[in-house]
Amino acid sequence: MASLRKPKEYDWEDSNVADIGSAMDRGVKTKFPSHSLPRREGMAGLVKAKDYDWKDSNMELFGSSKDRQVKKESAMTEKCWEPVGRATSPFLMVWRVNQFTLEPVPSDEIGNFYNGDSYVICKATRSPGGDKLLYNVHFWIGKHSTADEYGTAAYKTVELDTFLDDAAVQHREVEGYESQLFKSYFDKLVILKGGYASGFRHVKPDEYRPRLLRFCKEGKTTYMRQVAFSKQSVHSGDVFILDLGSRAYQFNGSTCSAFEKSSAAAFLQDLESKRNGRCNTSVLDEADTPQDHEFWTALPDVPVKELEPPKEVIKSLYKLSDSSGKLELTIVSEGSASKHDIKPDDVYIILTKEGLFVYIGKGCSVLEKRNALSNAHKFLQTCPNPFLPITVVTDEQAESFLKGIWDE
Repeated sequence: MASLRKPKEYDWEDSNVADIGSAMDRGVKTKFPSHSLPRREGMAGLVKAKDYDWKDSNMELFGSSKDRQVKKESAMTEKCWEPVGRATSPFLMVWRVNQFTLEPVPSDEIGNFYNGDSYVICKATRSPGGDKLLYNVHFWIGKHSTADEYGTAAYKTVELDTFLDDAAVQHREVEGYESQLFKSYFDKLVILKGGYASGFRHVKPDEYRPRLLRFCKEGKTTYMRQVAFSKQSVHSGDVFILDLGSRAYQFNGSTCSAFEKSSAAAFLQDLESKRNGRCNTSVLDEADTPQDHEFWTALPDVPVKELEPPKEVIKSLYKLSDSSGKLELTIVSEGSASKHDIKPDDVYIILTKEGLFVYIGKGCSVLEKRNALSNAHKFLQTCPNPFLPITVVTDEQAESFLKGIWDE
């Protein structure tokens, strides 16, 4: 059998991220330059209403002084933050949004994400001197998460930072476009279909809807993603598990890696255990799997929707300032970014192919600080890739996060 072609992996066919962050911008009259990056072409026919529409979120007070006071008061009564406040050693904690509230993810399920939900993640590490903890707080948006869910995740992320007295670095992560930092937290990152809003529940083996899982190693992290249930999703470069409920097959592509095989085997063993032996499992190699095997016959030969990859972004540096009496975003440089152009009195947006970074100068105004994150969301709507990770850093945090970004 000839090697199976690997399909394109841009599978946001049912998502609408064109307006992600827009509700955070309501009431924020920021003037964006006419020469900013052009809006994306060809997206209109690729979106589904209600997915990723921040206009449906109640974010009116996001970033205001009243908002911060409310967050501080709310943070002190949020039970989910209690273990964060008690911790004296490094940790990784994850919470899942369920109807405007957070639910702790059990330790044995950390690394598992449902694409119909949104999550808040807090990673604490020891400072170089060892005298304190350093915090990174992320909110992760599944591609089918509802507006209420990711609005809650964003709000709770800022609330947790407020609880930590603004000591955390804030991040936004979008499914499939996670930052390297985020991926480094997990040995295996599992992305499954479903979520609270879609009626996710645990069911018996015989009630499982057939699913196809793909195992792919990216850097030091092994991804497990639920992919389209089709022969055309399968290719030679990765490992796949066909889960039929009472039967499951591990299919090793001819050029897959040992890490992918090992990760899939561990998942298969765990699957069998959780179903109390009511799931028969088999391991198949591509070269030894005939076309009439159930692995192939159970999969329909239907097209897998493919999207063009996002356009490459051009590294650029922008300044967000209210020196004119209203917030305005102006371009400083395009094609490069120099730290010598950074002044402590303003907020800067640094656009790179790895992500968008917001630098908050220690001397910037209250208005500039309040709207830095919301304007980062708004800015990304004008970019070729609106899914880029966002990182917001203060002057004190900039050295460790921005040192590899500057061109000089």
